[in-house]
Amino acid sequence: MRWVYAFEEGSKEQKMLLGGKGANLAEMVNLGLSVPPGFTVTTEACREYMTGGALPNGLMDEVLKALSDLEGKMGKRLGEAGDPLLVSVRSGSPHSMPGMMETVLNLGLNEDSVRGLAHQTGDERFAYDSYRRFVQMFGKTALDLDGHLFEEALQHLVEKRKVTTEAELDPKDLRKLTDTFQGIVEREAGLEFPQDPHQQLGLAVEAVFRSWNNPSAQSYRRFENIPDDLGTAVNVQAMVFGNRGDDSGTGVAFTRDPATGERRRYGDFLRNAQGEDVVAGIRITQKLDEMEPDFPECHAQLIEVMDALERHFRDMCDIEFTIEQGQLWILQTRVGKRTAAAALQIAVDMVGEGLIDEREAVLRIKPSQLDQLLHPQFDPSASFEAIAEGLNASPGAAVGRVYFTADEAEAHAKSGEHVILVRPETSPDDVHGMIAAQGILTSRGGLVSHAAVVARGMGKPAVVGCAGLDIDVHGGQFAVDGRVVRRGDVISIDGTTGRVAIGEVPVVEPEPGAALVEVLSWADRYRRLRVCANADTGEDAAQARAFGAEGIGLARTEHMFLGERLPLVQRMFVSFHEGALDEHRRALDALAAQQKEDFAALLAAMDGLPVTVRLLDPPLHEFLPDVEELQDRVDSAGRIGRLMRRRSDRWDRRLLATARAWREANPMLGTRGVRLAMVIPDLYPTQVRALMEAAIERKRAGGDPKVEVMIPLTVSRAELERALESVAAAAEEVFDREGERVEYHVGTMVETPRAALVAGEIARVAEFFSFGTNDLTQMTFGFSRDDVEGRVMRRYLEEGLLPVSPFESLDIDGVGRLIEMAVVEGRAARPDLKVGICGEHGGDPASVRFCHEQGLDYVSCSPYRVPVARLAAAQAALDAAS
Repeated sequence: MRWVYAFEEGSKEQKMLLGGKGANLAEMVNLGLSVPPGFTVTTEACREYMTGGALPNGLMDEVLKALSDLEGKMGKRLGEAGDPLLVSVRSGSPHSMPGMMETVLNLGLNEDSVRGLAHQTGDERFAYDSYRRFVQMFGKTALDLDGHLFEEALQHLVEKRKVTTEAELDPKDLRKLTDTFQGIVEREAGLEFPQDPHQQLGLAVEAVFRSWNNPSAQSYRRFENIPDDLGTAVNVQAMVFGNRGDDSGTGVAFTRDPATGERRRYGDFLRNAQGEDVVAGIRITQKLDEMEPDFPECHAQLIEVMDALERHFRDMCDIEFTIEQGQLWILQTRVGKRTAAAALQIAVDMVGEGLIDEREAVLRIKPSQLDQLLHPQFDPSASFEAIAEGLNASPGAAVGRVYFTADEAEAHAKSGEHVILVRPETSPDDVHGMIAAQGILTSRGGLVSHAAVVARGMGKPAVVGCAGLDIDVHGGQFAVDGRVVRRGDVISIDGTTGRVAIGEVPVVEPEPGAALVEVLSWADRYRRLRVCANADTGEDAAQARAFGAEGIGLARTEHMFLGERLPLVQRMFVSFHEGALDEHRRALDALAAQQKEDFAALLAAMDGLPVTVRLLDPPLHEFLPDVEELQDRVDSAGRIGRLMRRRSDRWDRRLLATARAWREANPMLGTRGVRLAMVIPDLYPTQVRALMEAAIERKRAGGDPKVEVMIPLTVSRAELERALESVAAAAEEVFDREGERVEYHVGTMVETPRAALVAGEIARVAEFFSFGTNDLTQMTFGFSRDDVEGRVMRRYLEEGLLPVSPFESLDIDGVGRLIEMAVVEGRAARPDLKVGICGEHGGDPASVRFCHEQGLDYVSCSPYRVPVARLAAAQAALDAAS
């Protein structure tokens, strides 16, 4: 097996072998751009390393052969004392993972070659600045030392010399700093800093491979759904130096604005610096066009390169470049990370420019990105004082309590708090805290810093480079203009404008933009699946319709009786338990009156579209109070004395007797759904009468009600037949009384494994199936979602026992197999059987794809996930047709 390829031997089609970075470097070399030469160690070598725990046999032989070829091209040898070749060693996953893995720059420097570099360049300061950077990076990455040890030593020297930045340190200072860094290595690692360049190279390659499984990379892959078994390539490239003086510099450029999608040049530049200075956020950067006065030729060349790469890749490109003593070098390019709004705008614009067609535009947008468009924004009418303003790195507003470390942010988020992660700058070590946070605020860094790039990819609001903040991480506070914000205080940040405010600023949901409407209109042309919404109120239904929902796939009637209506349901249970028939009838009549209003609002909002109403399915513990708590209340009332008792005390005693009688060990598997209707026979007829009355009123008003009645939790044909008889009798009663009819259909939820297994029998009497994937997942796995999600799921995911939570994305192998069987057998019994899903999986792109593949008719999800499902359904159809 071959492990190593020179840049000129690859192409962009080989990203799974060479990684995205290596494949694109190869492509740029083949385009004739000014790319420093180098070679790529393949992802296969990384996978072999992960399997065996050591570099594969023969790998270093191939690496040294490729190094020899590189030395021939450059006319220099790695680490040579007189005129040394230096190289960078960088990661390169098949999928972009910016900043998640390790990089080593200036490799090849040692006590001899640093003097040769100083002699050849005539710049001792540059040589020792490069050397101290190498020792620092190598110590942190290859030797696993704490990076803060080096940063603190550097800051100590800067303060001791009374200068502003390390750029003002002189050669003598840098020599001393390099000695200090080497002392840290010897003290902490127990060995002298390696002087053999070949040994350095081997250790660096291994460090990059090892970083594939660092916690930050693992967290990022889980968030982005990137497989863990791909591995990373390693790119070894001849160094060019942006820190050679004022005629040198480095930067990152985007061919379009990654925050808005606007067609304009965008990026950061630093004079006399190396690449990590830009992305680490340690120094204040210049905007890209600000380099033009000092580097007019290089600026013009860069613009030409940006245009050429965007045309070639037909996408927005992220480009890293260095200027070394007036010569422009392109170090890498990749398809740039962008916000959801930018992704949509770029797709629409590129269709207009003829770079891509509508199909490709639809396929380019990640369905999950659309969630970003629904992030809240500051209410324009709200009055607040911005205490600081930074760079608007990732749009959206966030409100939360301030915490200063990733661990704190994660811990408090798990306890239910909304948190804002506040850091001087972020690093890959902070990713888990960034995932947990509502938003990110940093005092340093530019628009392409780690915080900015990662937050944009995650869809998290972020404000970076807020230089007015004096952050004291250890003290747990930050100060700005004399004001102090302490750990746990509430702040609000606006990633769209860069503003920061103390306290909670009201937020509003944004309206969908024109680009979203355009892309979704294209998506609708290609998708086969209908997309409906889970909605329980007229307001939710109207919102869902505005997002493009084609009906209501699930209206949960039990959700209509929580809150202030709960006493009505409780009275129904109490009166039934006591056999108080008149009171029971009055309770049902009161429920029916309110249900009729609810149904009328749903039918009005979805006029002309199907509305699927699930009859009552209450787990009893949600409607009847906890027995122990109610007993305490009754006992307390009893102690007050007979004369002090009130009507509420008598009601509590009645309610306690009912709660005790109906108490269940496992309410989720107890008297709920159709089972409750068997126990309380007049329950479902009451709901059906209210629904049909509302539908007739809608029809008389000139509307077009399309009613579907769904029986929950059925497990047999006989059970469903009994329920259907009561539904039909109640409907006919209303039709006879009103002298008016409405068409309606009756089906059932398939949410138990048994229902799926006997679907052929159930389909003989059901007109449609709706898979309740939340319950079906719980019962198939034997998981209690509320318990497992909090205690077990994270461990299962971290240890690879499950690839993803089955409550987030449908379990294809288990739950999916049940669905497949039920669809096949159900349609064999009833060819015109309508089939869909109505759990939250209906808004998960991978689950939507499965539904398309299995021939389902529709998916139903929460209103705000309707755009996601529309796009995912189109992509599933386009991929299936390709």
